Amino acid sequence: MSLIFLKLGGSLLTDKTAVEAVRSDVLLRLAQEIHQARSAQPALRLLLGHGSGSFGHVAAAKHGTRQGVQTAAQWHGFAEVSAAAARLNRLVVEALWAAGVTAVSLQPSASAMCVDGRIQSLALEPVRAAVQAGIVPVVYGDVAFDTTRGGTIISTEEVMMALADMLPLTERPSWLLLAGETEGVFDLAGAVIPRITPANFAAIRPALGGSRGTDVTGGMASKVQSMLQLTAAHPHLSIRIFSGLTPGTLAQVLADPETAVGTVIGNQ
Repeated sequence: MSLIFLKLGGSLLTDKTAVEAVRSDVLLRLAQEIHQARSAQPALRLLLGHGSGSFGHVAAAKHGTRQGVQTAAQWHGFAEVSAAAARLNRLVVEALWAAGVTAVSLQPSASAMCVDGRIQSLALEPVRAAVQAGIVPVVYGDVAFDTTRGGTIISTEEVMMALADMLPLTERPSWLLLAGETEGVFDLAGAVIPRITPANFAAIRPALGGSRGTDVTGGMASKVQSMLQLTAAHPHLSIRIFSGLTPGTLAQVLADPETAVGTVIGNQ
């Protein structure tokens, strides 16, 4: 079975309108569904990423870390954001272990280097080794050192895109699954858009709006646009946005990514 990238959104795992408020019941259930899917599909190869939600985003917004880091106070904020993101990551990994999933945290800031906000290098080999060993590597949105800005923030999607770009063609993911708190991408009438392609993006763009709570890495519109760019660069990659709040959906989609839920983003 080909590699699957799964992102658990920060708004799904935490209450983004509060500070460092994890949804423990949701997190544990999702971890159990990942275990369920891996048990049903022993050949499933998985890389897991998660957003920072009410942990990293609140600290990052306070310090303006994404825009750049120069002063002593800003570097203190940089380290504060890193610590907050790592606290949520530890809770995610512990939930996975509690559910029976063998997982290892791979901290992006330990190896990422950026130039003006864009990832230029990131350690790939530990990710490949974990996947090949049958372990679930867990990455997350984090701070990163930046040769232009001093420091910045890299989103979970940016980390995953960088890894997808660096993987050999034969090892690249076939699916990027984005589990959030909404059932997909909605149109102006409030209905889920089944598929978004370059051909219909301009028409649905006005419906995408922003992001609920504090999110320093952009709302749905920028994320959909970046996903279209990713699928253009990786023609064999499909992306599905769906709700992780509905019990059983994550396990079902992991076992069969073609499951018709949410919104698919791709070229066709």
